[in-house]
Amino acid sequence: MEAATQEALKKLFESKLNKAMRLYLDTCAHCGLCVEACHVYQAMPETKYTPVGRAEVVRKLFKRYFKMQGKIAPWLGEVIELDDKSVNMAYEAAFSCTGCRRCVTVCPFGIDTQQVMNIAKLLLIGAEKQPQILAMLSDMSIAKGETWKETANDYIAALNNLAPEVEALAPTPPGRPAIPIDVENANVLYVGLSGKHSIVPAAAILNAASENWTISHFEAVNFAAWLGDGEKQRLIAKRIIMEAERLKVKEVAVVECGTATRVLKFMTGSHPFRIVSIVELIARYIEQGRIKVKPGTISGTLTYHDPCQLGRNGGVMEEPRYIIGKLTDKFVELTPNKEANWCCGGGGGLISLGEHEFRMKTGKVKVDQMRASKADTICTACENCHTQLTELNEHYGLGMKVESLTNLVAHALTGFGA
Repeated sequence: MEAATQEALKKLFESKLNKAMRLYLDTCAHCGLCVEACHVYQAMPETKYTPVGRAEVVRKLFKRYFKMQGKIAPWLGEVIELDDKSVNMAYEAAFSCTGCRRCVTVCPFGIDTQQVMNIAKLLLIGAEKQPQILAMLSDMSIAKGETWKETANDYIAALNNLAPEVEALAPTPPGRPAIPIDVENANVLYVGLSGKHSIVPAAAILNAASENWTISHFEAVNFAAWLGDGEKQRLIAKRIIMEAERLKVKEVAVVECGTATRVLKFMTGSHPFRIVSIVELIARYIEQGRIKVKPGTISGTLTYHDPCQLGRNGGVMEEPRYIIGKLTDKFVELTPNKEANWCCGGGGGLISLGEHEFRMKTGKVKVDQMRASKADTICTACENCHTQLTELNEHYGLGMKVESLTNLVAHALTGFGA
């Protein structure tokens, strides 16, 4: 590694050294409580796949360049040099972690391994060793934020083509399109994903509630959050924030995507509108009597997977269960669940990166949960989780049905409020 690159990486590292990060890097007691909390280690019991093992890569660099002993006498402590080898180690650490933060819940010091891994990812970006797929997808999202007007007509035409499918689930309020767009002063701006599966069910529910809503020109997913590029993450989120401000909406409802919800809700500052998950909105509609669902539309027993970013890291845990309680009386919990739920193994950008073999191995603990539940159907409220659970179900031959919670609600609609 060239000296200039090494110096640049040191500066990037130092830019992350706030009080909280210094605490995370200074206070690990190597107690090992986090070890058994990691689904990757459960599947592949190697030290490098433990939360503390991953953090040690960053911690040893910290000791080498930002602690007195490492600067003066590096040979006396456990340190590593900032070079090509340590950058490769940082890659393996950062992208074998899904950022589920289950380890944080058991750490006596509250050390946030996901935040420590963000230093590793920043070093990868500085060394130009970041995953190019995530970098490309991030750049494409940013570009769309700059050129959306050029493709707006094609997008509107595509939305209009979905109208019959929306109408088949719920009637559209008189005088309104099935999927409204560019509606100023709407109550709700719905931000979906690319693909009708994220648009049609949500549109039906919003129409069934007679909501004054509008759909976003952009997709919710924030690839830069997985990449660890804070600046690109802000730019991707900003396009949605600016759209909500332009349309003067009261609320932004985010599709079933844990990371997108968490980024928009907790990492973009304060706004003149609320930001909620579509799950929270659906629960509110049911509670207020604005939509009605018919129990018994789900065959057999149903269980629910708590997405890490929506549940443990986003606080949305009771709303899905409230909704499910209206859909069926044959609900069984995974064990453990809620804050303690096991990660499915598909987060952290691993779905976008492919990593099929790694994901199938590290999803084994989730497979054991699914099998032990004896449920006929498992549902979730996150796109990545849905993809991972579907692949796990097929790979391990579980014979379960995998569903999106929003889709279950849309297909159970029976009555519509005022």
